[in-house]
Amino acid sequence: MSDTTIWLIIVLTGIGTFLIRFSFIGLIGGRQLPDWLLRLLRYTPVAVLPGLVAPLVVWPPATGGETDPARLAAAAVTLVVGYLTKNLLAAIFAGAGTLFVLLNVLA
Repeated sequence: MSDTTIWLIIVLTGIGTFLIRFSFIGLIGGRQLPDWLLRLLRYTPVAVLPGLVAPLVVWPPATGGETDPARLAAAAVTLVVGYLTKNLLAAIFAGAGTLFVLLNVLA
């Protein structure tokens, strides 16, 4: 690719991401949103986060894409601790601790 093509892609991507953000912040930011839309937007993190985390647990790049029992166990512990305690930090530390211990024990 030529330098011009690369810079064109960078500029167009920047403009595109600006317009996406501006559509929410600049155009809608000062307006009251309908209740049904606010109710639906509450589910966005719950829908996006598993989509980001699940591939890293099931097909982790660190193992060449093969399922790893340590990562599955850490994810399960994180889910259980998070559900039982309703505490994000407790769930994160429990999952990280489980992953650390199992990676060192199983290695």
